[in-house]
Amino acid sequence: MITTEFAPGSPCWLDLGTPDVRTAAAFYSAVLGWDYESMGGSEDFEGGMFRKDGKIVAGLGKLTEEGARSAWMLYFSVTDADATTEAVQQAGGTVRVAPMDLDEWGRMAQYSDPLGGQFAVWQPGTNKGVDLVDQPGSLSWTELMTSDATAAKAFYGGLFGWQFSDMELPGGGGTYTLITPAGLPEERMHGGLMEMGKENLSLTNGRPYWHPVFAVEDCDAAVAKVTENGGSVQMGPEDAEGVGRLAVCLDPANADFVVLTPAGS
Repeated sequence: MITTEFAPGSPCWLDLGTPDVRTAAAFYSAVLGWDYESMGGSEDFEGGMFRKDGKIVAGLGKLTEEGARSAWMLYFSVTDADATTEAVQQAGGTVRVAPMDLDEWGRMAQYSDPLGGQFAVWQPGTNKGVDLVDQPGSLSWTELMTSDATAAKAFYGGLFGWQFSDMELPGGGGTYTLITPAGLPEERMHGGLMEMGKENLSLTNGRPYWHPVFAVEDCDAAVAKVTENGGSVQMGPEDAEGVGRLAVCLDPANADFVVLTPAGS
């Protein structure tokens, strides 16, 4: 369960880097019911916020890094972005964007883990993170698809103090590791990680990647909106026992995300 209390090590923000801001804004508006608000005061400004029922749920910006793929970036809350940066480097990770202040809102940095999975951190100032989570049309879970689960647990566990618990997926589907912030009970778990062969990490040419899971009221209806608006479906919709009905989707620029109707909703 993700909350807006944003304990250290918990997901607190996410933004999408895309080659076409206008197309992405229209796509997520159709699929998740989001409204796009340009930070420049005009539709042509290439960056802004997504809102759901007036509450900020994500950021959106023009993809500027040469050779980068369109993707969602997940941010985890930290008390000291500079100290976290030192810890990333000591643990074998790479600094992609050095710690920098975003006015009075907070301080951010972006990294790659030792296997190449990209993630970011946010040291809050006046802005703690998104306004809405764990509700339809908002972030409800985070997932890391990695080529080495043991190495990923060692890196992220050392960095954030995450607590891990393994569960076997039905039908011999492999081991899925649940993630809970340091010192918090299991009902505050915020994500999972799963080991996959590099041949199954085709989106990133074998490199690990994080992606967001968005809660929706009707998974099948959301998937229909995905395909109607230029996206595609990698897997599903399908039922996952005890979890709900989900589908792994790609937006028109091939950024991946999951839509989930939680069990019992």
